[in-house]
Amino acid sequence: MNNFKALWVEEPEEGKYLATVTERAVGDLPVGDLLIDVRYSSLNYKDALSAHGNKGVTRSYPHTPGIDAAGVVVESKVDSFAPGDEVVVIGYDLGMNTAGGFGQFISVPAGWAVALPKGLSPQESMAIGTAGFTAALCIEKLLRLGLKTGQGEVLVTGATGGVGVIAVSILAQLGFQVVASTGKRDQETWLKSLGADAVISRQELSEENSRPMVKERWVAAVDVAGGSTLVNVLKSLKYGASVAACGLVDSPQLPATVFPFILRGVNLLGVDSVNLPLAAKEALWQKLASDWKPKNLKAVAHEIGFAELSNSLDKVFKGEAVGRQVLNLSS
Repeated sequence: MNNFKALWVEEPEEGKYLATVTERAVGDLPVGDLLIDVRYSSLNYKDALSAHGNKGVTRSYPHTPGIDAAGVVVESKVDSFAPGDEVVVIGYDLGMNTAGGFGQFISVPAGWAVALPKGLSPQESMAIGTAGFTAALCIEKLLRLGLKTGQGEVLVTGATGGVGVIAVSILAQLGFQVVASTGKRDQETWLKSLGADAVISRQELSEENSRPMVKERWVAAVDVAGGSTLVNVLKSLKYGASVAACGLVDSPQLPATVFPFILRGVNLLGVDSVNLPLAAKEALWQKLASDWKPKNLKAVAHEIGFAELSNSLDKVFKGEAVGRQVLNLSS
């Protein structure tokens, strides 16, 4: 147990980053309450940013990314967990500035870990991962503000991405009429197999429109894009409707007017899974292990090993990935 495999991202010269799979020592990990044998992780956009040297995500290098981890407790300094317990760790500082789930061991505070709920295997929990958990958070917020089935179309942007595919799957299972927006029109049949009732082109929403509002269409939306896409979604929400915003793959900017808010009473809901209190994380994981567990996880997730990791991260970084990528750390 002294050494383990990990993705190691270095900065050999300023502004240039090199990611390799190497051996690390358990003793090099930060001091934590729990030492966890990581069995599975998953790939998220934030991981791709970290692997490509984004200092807004990871301040200093060398570093091991991986904001998700599912595994088994090996050592515990607290009474709440014992060796042999299966746990899930997502969010907080894991994989950002603390060595993350792209290593076979992590050392973390006990307050970051959630007991793996019954109904989910470690692999399934990572097929959901931060992206799917964020999708569920978005849906939970929309439901809290009164979204009900039968009201009309619910939009999901970036529908072939990690957040999008889980959002489409859960919304469809709950009985909503889902419209998926994507730039990958060759995935239309696949998205419909996940439960989307209709698929529209990303361009319909991403092009700038000078009109302060447009025809009402959506009763709710889950948006990962930001920028002009989010502005156009706000302009086309029905009266009193809400959009849950959780990403910025198009842009962090929001060149909007207040008209949709003051004339249609729409709501812009911010969603964050990183610093969500642990009790709220535990409750949502329980939901994802039961009623909200996507029935099509096998169709949504693709398993990879260390050999494919760097190439898969490049695809996520370039927006070329489809669905969820689960890293099997034993392969």
